[in-house]
Amino acid sequence: MTSLHERPPVGAVGAATVHESAPGHVTGSALYTDDLGVRLQGLLHAWPVNSPHAHARVTQLDPSPALEVPGVVRVLTAADVPGVNDAGVKGDEPLFPTEVMYHGHAVCWVLAESVEAARLGAGAVQTEYEPLPSLVTIQEAIAAGSFQGAQSTLRRGDVTLGFAQAAHIFEGEFDIGGQEHFYLETNAALAHLDESGQVFIQSSTQHPSETQEIAAHVLGLSSSEVTVQCLRMGGGFGGKEMQPHGYAAIAALGATLTGRPVRLRLNRTQDITMTGKRHPFHATWKVGFDADGQLLALQATLTSDGGWSLDLSEPVMARALCHIDNAYFIPHVEVHGRIARTNKTSQTAFRGFGGPQGMLVIEDILGRCAPRLGLDAHELRRRNFYQPGEATPYGQPVRHAERLEDLWTQLLARSDFSARQQEVRAFNAQHEHVKRGLSITPVKFGISFNFTAYNQAGALVHVYKDGSVLINHGGTEMGQGLHTKMIQVAATTLGVPPERVRLAPTRTDKVPNTSATAASSGADLNGGAIKDACEQIKARLAAVAAGALSAAGKAHVSSLGVHPNDVRFENGQVYPLGRPDLSMTFEQVVHDAYYLRTQLWAAGFYRTPGLHWNREAMQGHPFKYFAYGASVSEVEVDGFTGASRLKRVDILHDVGDSLSPLIDLGQVEGGFVQGAGWLTLEELRWDESGGPNRGRLLTQAASTYKLPSFSEMPEIFNVALLERATETGVVYGSKAVGEPPLMLAISVREALREACAAFGPAAREQTLSSPATPEAVYWALNRARKGAQEKDAQEPAPADD
Repeated sequence: MTSLHERPPVGAVGAATVHESAPGHVTGSALYTDDLGVRLQGLLHAWPVNSPHAHARVTQLDPSPALEVPGVVRVLTAADVPGVNDAGVKGDEPLFPTEVMYHGHAVCWVLAESVEAARLGAGAVQTEYEPLPSLVTIQEAIAAGSFQGAQSTLRRGDVTLGFAQAAHIFEGEFDIGGQEHFYLETNAALAHLDESGQVFIQSSTQHPSETQEIAAHVLGLSSSEVTVQCLRMGGGFGGKEMQPHGYAAIAALGATLTGRPVRLRLNRTQDITMTGKRHPFHATWKVGFDADGQLLALQATLTSDGGWSLDLSEPVMARALCHIDNAYFIPHVEVHGRIARTNKTSQTAFRGFGGPQGMLVIEDILGRCAPRLGLDAHELRRRNFYQPGEATPYGQPVRHAERLEDLWTQLLARSDFSARQQEVRAFNAQHEHVKRGLSITPVKFGISFNFTAYNQAGALVHVYKDGSVLINHGGTEMGQGLHTKMIQVAATTLGVPPERVRLAPTRTDKVPNTSATAASSGADLNGGAIKDACEQIKARLAAVAAGALSAAGKAHVSSLGVHPNDVRFENGQVYPLGRPDLSMTFEQVVHDAYYLRTQLWAAGFYRTPGLHWNREAMQGHPFKYFAYGASVSEVEVDGFTGASRLKRVDILHDVGDSLSPLIDLGQVEGGFVQGAGWLTLEELRWDESGGPNRGRLLTQAASTYKLPSFSEMPEIFNVALLERATETGVVYGSKAVGEPPLMLAISVREALREACAAFGPAAREQTLSSPATPEAVYWALNRARKGAQEKDAQEPAPADD
């Protein structure tokens, strides 16, 4: 492979290309998993029987009454599983449980000729339960000592020494809410057996290979006997990395036992009730600063709510620990991480994968401590930025640390931050019941899977005799534009117009053993694999072209032959270096290559170099590079209701040399809005009472779970990508863009803190709950008002004239 990051002077990468499925999305012609079942004869529909308890033992399960419901064909139970009755990778997620672990846990599944018959059949199944004690909150789990998985510690230096040297020491605690994925397409799977008996599963999954493995071990089959295809997803955000496996296994089991295709699609209430969320966190912390506001020591304990099983909670916690520093150098660090086991859905991956929770802890600390140190929050942040040559607490050098300062300085100027600060102060002085806040926050986010083995990808590229190109890769498309970028990478590498490249659906029988499309690594990994495959083919074509072009050169009285290394592929033309007048078409070269019996397909492979990680010691080099960014947000808060308006947002974000600027801008904007939703609107509520519905999720629909909408968008939204930001060692010099922008939304929360603080006296710590809903904002600004009243009460009354 030639240099991975260098770009040819002409190519499809870097062009502002529309999403490859945009016309299909707009017209409705783009097909999703649940659209495919109507094409199959004898389709059966699956419906769950859900537990009404957060924790209980199943004492009776009688499916026979369901079989009397017209249209019901079969009820799937644990007795039907020919392989392993488990849908997880840790062996702790029984597909058909005898002990239900959360409210809504499915104990069996009904298969019927129609959805309505399946629903009625599920209602007819006779079940009895023995309720058991349940834990619904992190605090209950901590009090009960209910933990699961590994307990990790991130250490550097000596916090005791750091605190001894500190001029200022502060302590606190902080609760961080979870988040529902609320993808447009709910979980869906469709399974049937082909004529050879192979199990074929269409699944809305971010991890087809793992879906294949789980379905195979439930069925007692080898992976080669199960094929999983993901056509596309209507959103994933991490929620379809682990959670779809069990649903695919249910559909596959039903198809195997009945010989008929089985469709499983959760409705919205089922999906919200039965699937995992972003992990809520609880943090306790102690921090030390020197007299100049430099961070010296941080000691903290992070506790995540993992739900009833491990799922991905361990790597989520690892990433949280690795991002608690965000953009700041802290000499002495001791942070403990532990995972609470509660009777809720198994919490899972969500865009940022623990990084947002870790980063929010340090940003909350700085936002709370800045006034007590007598500093503006943005100045306290700037003083503590990583400098070139410094390393993270886990031992990885912070490459291109200077970009933090560069981004920060550029964004302060672009956003007119200083002038607007004065405007905000003037506005607040003139308005008693409405206040504004302005904040800037940075992002430093590591790119790669924490689990080193996942940092690999494969691709299969075919060039046909007519010069058209078909690419397969292991990444999945969930609307983020990965397929668009991969078409651009292939077209650029082969030197053909992108219109000549077609992309086939992701399938485990085309590219095996793939990693999840997650960790913002989809373009890095799959782009590297596609480029490798294309370069193999191009090298063979260059040898063919060199011979033909040498002959053409002689015909033009040229005395020099053409070496394959001097053959250029550009815009569908192939020519010798410096002689475009002697060009051949790409199609002609392919035609000649075929008749010379040249291999016109290749399997590509890429593994991220230079990674190593010791999970026990929490030390190593887990990330290929860091993505940087910064955002400025201005808000206005109503002092009577706590309601807020997001007036303006300015973002400058580092995506390296963008593969597809239009796609990347969309990802930055979308990630920011989703992050703002998590931090200011979206609040998950469970029934914490001792009543019969204890453990039931109360926010089960869009009517009770507040999502960002057009009304929450900033009135002014300026987004720019950092220029001249080539990242060496990554495909065409690009950087990942999926997850890092979500953390840019922390500036919205910090601006809300500034606005709340403006209702009270200066130089006081302002606490703010997360999510900072209107209610939370109201109680925060009310605390600030009480501080003002206390200050007035302490000051002596003015003397009479």
